[in-house]
Amino acid sequence: MKILLIEDDRTLADYVARGLRESGHSVDQLHDGKDGLFAVAEQQHDVVLLDRMLPGVDGMTILQTMRAANNMTPVLIVTALGEVDDRVEGLRKGGDDYLAKPFSLQELIARVEALGRRPARIGQVERLSARGLEMDLLSRQVRVRGEEVRLTSREFQILESLLRNAGRVVTRTMLLESVWDYRFDPQTNIVDQHVSRLRQKLGDEGAAVIETVRGVGYRVNG
Repeated sequence: MKILLIEDDRTLADYVARGLRESGHSVDQLHDGKDGLFAVAEQQHDVVLLDRMLPGVDGMTILQTMRAANNMTPVLIVTALGEVDDRVEGLRKGGDDYLAKPFSLQELIARVEALGRRPARIGQVERLSARGLEMDLLSRQVRVRGEEVRLTSREFQILESLLRNAGRVVTRTMLLESVWDYRFDPQTNIVDQHVSRLRQKLGDEGAAVIETVRGVGYRVNG
C-alpha cells in the first residue's frame, strides 16, 4: 500500500516509516501540517497516518478539509491525546481509527493494513438503516421504531458492520478482525455472546433483522 505519514516527531516518524516499509509498504513522510494539507489534496494514498498536534495546520483541520472535499481516504489518527473525548472527537470528525501514543508498532501496522482492506468509500455515510432500525454514525445513536437503544461500543461496532454489509454474510472471523482487531481465533464464542446481547437490546426487531447463518456468521435483512 501507499501510505502518507504526517508526524512532526521525526524520530518517531522514522521508526514508524521503517517498520511499514519492512512490512512491504510505500511511505511518504511529512512533518508539517501545511505540507500534509497540500499532500492530501494533490496526491493519492491508500491510508493516511495523521498526528493530531502538528505545526502549521493541526491534524483535525487536515481531516475535516479532506472530508469536506469528499476525500474518503482511510485515516488513522495517531496522537498523545488518548482520552475518550479526544477519541470520540477524532472519529466524529471523519477519522476511521484512533491509536493513542505510546503504541505498539505491530498494532499500528495491523490497524493500517485493516484500513487498507476496507472497500473504498464513495461518500461519507452518516446513517444506516434496516426495517425499523436506524443508526446515526455521527451521534452514534441507534433507534428502533424511533426509540433510542443504548449499546456498548462493541455492540455498536457489530451492528455497524452488519448494516454496512446488509444482504451479505458477515463471518465471525470478519467480526473478530473488524471489532476486536483479532488476527487469530480465540477459541471462544465471544462473537455469538455479543450478538445475542445485541439482539436482546433491539427486541423483536433484533431477531427479525439479524439472521444467523449457521456455521458461518450473521446477515442483516434489509
